[in-house]
Amino acid sequence: MAKRIVIGLFLGKRVTTAPDVQGVLTEYGCHIKTRIGLHNVDDMSCSGSGLILLEMYGDESKIHEMEEKLKKYEGIEIQKMVFEE
Repeated sequence: MAKRIVIGLFLGKRVTTAPDVQGVLTEYGCHIKTRIGLHNVDDMSCSGSGLILLEMYGDESKIHEMEEKLKKYEGIEIQKMVFEE
């Protein structure tokens, strides 16, 4: 049975963690099918926090490996949804 895995990353310190997170996401780019980044922005400011949604693809051990690397950064909360098809 196939699985669809969606990972949500909340970056509480988006400005300082974004470069490191981007590095990890680039490293595992072949396992990311869809990526959506959300943060608040207006004429006066750009939010210090943000949300990234990832639809994953491929080997689950690589997906888990990516999650473990991301957990090392302060201010990142990770949540995962797994759908059985």
